[in-house]
Amino acid sequence: MMIQRRLPFLFRTVSRTALAIMLVAVAPAAHAAQEIRIGLLSQTPEPPASVADPDVPANDDGLAGAMLAITDNNTTGKFLSQSFLLDPVTVAPDGDAAVALRELAGRGARFIVIDAPGATVEALARLPEAANLLLLNATAPDDSLRGASCATNLLHVAPSRAMLADALGQYLVKKRWSRWFLVTGRRPEDKLYAEAVRRAAKRFGAQIVAEKEWTADSDVNRTAEAEIPVFTQTKGYDVLVVADEVGEFGDYLSYRTADPRPVAGTQGLVPTVWHRTHEQWGAAQLQSRFKAAAKRQMTPRDHNDWTAVRVIGEAAARSHQADPDRLIAAIQAPDFTMSAFRGAPLSLRAWDGQLRQPVLLAADRSVVSVSPQDGFLHPRTELDTLGYDQPETPCKTRGKKTP
Repeated sequence: MMIQRRLPFLFRTVSRTALAIMLVAVAPAAHAAQEIRIGLLSQTPEPPASVADPDVPANDDGLAGAMLAITDNNTTGKFLSQSFLLDPVTVAPDGDAAVALRELAGRGARFIVIDAPGATVEALARLPEAANLLLLNATAPDDSLRGASCATNLLHVAPSRAMLADALGQYLVKKRWSRWFLVTGRRPEDKLYAEAVRRAAKRFGAQIVAEKEWTADSDVNRTAEAEIPVFTQTKGYDVLVVADEVGEFGDYLSYRTADPRPVAGTQGLVPTVWHRTHEQWGAAQLQSRFKAAAKRQMTPRDHNDWTAVRVIGEAAARSHQADPDRLIAAIQAPDFTMSAFRGAPLSLRAWDGQLRQPVLLAADRSVVSVSPQDGFLHPRTELDTLGYDQPETPCKTRGKKTP
């Protein structure tokens, strides 16, 4: 009787095992991973002849960050039958980025990360072929791209110049360094950075007590000790704020000013998305993984490209979707957030397509602080104290809906 009672049980066990084997055998066909192709369009302008950069960027600067993000996306994606593929294209400084975008779209990329100057980003967003794509601006800080030239198919991963200047301005005001001496380079991007600094000063109650433009044509490396003390003689100030985005002269200001004052802005104390010494909020783990993969330290450009690719991966993981249209909707949903290891989740501003984010304030070998600073309040989120808020935005294309 005992055997008779066990036989049905054994039969059921064998039957279920056979069924499980059959299901495993057909599972790959039924749940084949859905590919999400992400294009990376990179264009690095030639540095000015007058600039000698002692820290030559790595050949894979930016690309290495995007590749790590693809690995991160696939780590989660394998559990959701999602497969992420990076399709990188490099455009020469004088090359045609539009051709590259068409090639990426032709190979099936609906998401294209653009690591290029602002003029290139704006031109690509206006192409008819880009209307059905989601472009992610990874590096261009131009406020105009979030303002008068904003586009519904364009999101901004990199912080704007206004966000960077506000992040720095909050810290300077908090330190009660409210009298600023603004030194501006001669290039158009320097003028734009200086304008963002003026806006920050007005916004947070600081005063620009003096302004000068750097116009010296001499080799500043050889003449800095003689020229800079004379150049920086002015009325009393608390901090010298420099606008020199390409690094033509700003690195030579510290320790050479006529009055012993700190230097901040594009050199000295710098607002940035990433720094090699940043370790808080899990950043040390990202730093170590990047170093193991790339055999070097992560740069701000790497981190921007990593963030852009991770935006897509995070949306896919949260929505369990691989369809491009549904992914785009998930990224632009009001509740979308993601971590970037900077102390607060990133989210999207609907009114200009900008990712809200904390900004690090870093010196050469340390992170000094993180903005927004304590005490700078906002009814929605303190992150909206950085950059153009909803009532201020000049963007008309996207509308002013919240958030």
